[in-house]
Amino acid sequence: MQFSDLTPLKVKEILNEYGRDDGIDADEMQKFYEIFKDKKYCILIFLKNPEEIKPFEIDKRGFGSMSAWISVEDINQIKIKDKVS
Repeated sequence: MQFSDLTPLKVKEILNEYGRDDGIDADEMQKFYEIFKDKKYCILIFLKNPEEIKPFEIDKRGFGSMSAWISVEDINQIKIKDKVS
């Protein structure tokens, strides 16, 4: 879902509708509202069957060091292998 031209009121509505499902407790809503109230754009992504994985180092060569999202066919393409000591 995409939201644009946000206002503080729209941000509050988004938080009220989706915040709990996103893991925001009711007593934290105001804190998150203060963080997001002046944002102008929001994207919500719904995941099916998410799985917890062990954190790993990523080789971002070729993607840019500031890449926040990287799409690859196989995670092993960018996963730095564990070093043997």
